[in-house]
Amino acid sequence: MSRQNNMKDRYAELKVNEDAANEIDEAFAKADKAQKEFETWSQEQIDRTIQSVAQIVANSKNFHELVTMGIEESNFGDPISREAKRFKIRGILRDCLREKSVGIIDEIPEKKIVKYAKPVGVIACIIPATNPDLTPAGNAIYALKARNAIIFSPHPRTAKTSQRTIELMREGLKRVGAPEDLIQILGKKAKINKATSEALMTKCDMVIATGGQGVVRRAYQSGTPSYAVGAGNATMIWDETASQDLHKAAFNTMRSKTSDFGSGCSADGNIVIHESIWEDALKELVEVGGYKLSETEQEAVKNAMWDKEMHRLSDTVALSPQDMAKAAGFEIPEDRKFLIASYDTGVYNSSYEGIWCREKLTTLLAVHKYTGEFQNAIDSIMSIHEVGGIGHSVGIFSFDDDHIHRLAMVARVGRIMVRQPQSKANSGSMNNGMPMTSSIGCGTWAGNATSENIHLHHYMNVTWVSREYDKPDQLIDSELFGEFYDPELEKVQYSPY
Repeated sequence: MSRQNNMKDRYAELKVNEDAANEIDEAFAKADKAQKEFETWSQEQIDRTIQSVAQIVANSKNFHELVTMGIEESNFGDPISREAKRFKIRGILRDCLREKSVGIIDEIPEKKIVKYAKPVGVIACIIPATNPDLTPAGNAIYALKARNAIIFSPHPRTAKTSQRTIELMREGLKRVGAPEDLIQILGKKAKINKATSEALMTKCDMVIATGGQGVVRRAYQSGTPSYAVGAGNATMIWDETASQDLHKAAFNTMRSKTSDFGSGCSADGNIVIHESIWEDALKELVEVGGYKLSETEQEAVKNAMWDKEMHRLSDTVALSPQDMAKAAGFEIPEDRKFLIASYDTGVYNSSYEGIWCREKLTTLLAVHKYTGEFQNAIDSIMSIHEVGGIGHSVGIFSFDDDHIHRLAMVARVGRIMVRQPQSKANSGSMNNGMPMTSSIGCGTWAGNATSENIHLHHYMNVTWVSREYDKPDQLIDSELFGEFYDPELEKVQYSPY
């Protein structure tokens, strides 16, 4: 299964030092050997393996340890809501156990098609600092279910947490007799940097890259088939029908915005609110824990979050609202759960004001008023996506099916959540049918290979076996060409040579 790349020139091109090159080659050789053994295992053995690996990471004792380590290392994140991410691992395991990955996985009798699953080989996975435990656990379960091996490149800021996660999963492999080298992580012998990660991506058979746009670009430039993700900036619409349950709308947004202090790309970043419910909506947002910033405070927060070139400052990622306010030079009450930057009219899209339409990755929510027809809400969404977040997600709190349909017809995103907290829903939930994942594809809109949630079928190759029909499935020309059919033109005979 391994790709026969001549890596020597690639290492030199990327300026990868000898220790790092040797570690990559050694890890790949071990993974390749382990994968070749593992792909001969039965479906029952595969499923028992992923159960063991998932349990050892997702049990409350071990995941608490990982969460504590991750927050201590990175110095950001919320320990309470982050621990809930272990249920995402349970969801990924649930999805995997319900599908087949060995032998025949699907049949289409009317087309005489039978599909067989095949492994990809050795997968390279890049881990973000915001999910140093969930990302490797979820991706490893999918990789193993599809009979692959996987090598992780950790984020330097949370390398110890990811290394501990991999140690636990290797224990899970060992206790069922599976090759431990199916799961490995770089960084034990050489320093992890961008060049090392890119070299790993070039070496392996496939890449799963979750992180910033720099990581995504390097994944696609590696020359290896890759699934990478686009930037978040999830945006909600509250139309006039949201008045039927404004408290739930606000509560959903609070849950989405505050999960792990807004560090996820799926956390609500913006709400576009109809003028008829504007004042009541703001009151409900404050009621569930929001703190409405004054104009002076908004300016201070802006200066704390972005530099003069409008690059987001990493020190403000995943901060509590109190710490964010402190970074901006003021204080807020301890009971406040998120900050609100509000505008009374329109969505600003200039280089200066458009900054509030960007991805925040922290406990800051921007709210925008739309007036008149629902089309104006759609236009506002489009404007926000011109600033950031195209391809990712939109939510809508509406009881008007026509509004939901109109949004779905034109929104340039891979997923739309209806009356749900986006960060709890669009990557899969026990309350909806979205595939569980920690990697969200954003389609060609964001330069991604898929607009789907990256899940099991992305981790495998599929062989289609086709048998001939008993009689041809064809239409006569008049049916094929419809009104454009011209029988006179069909009388002309051409030689097949």
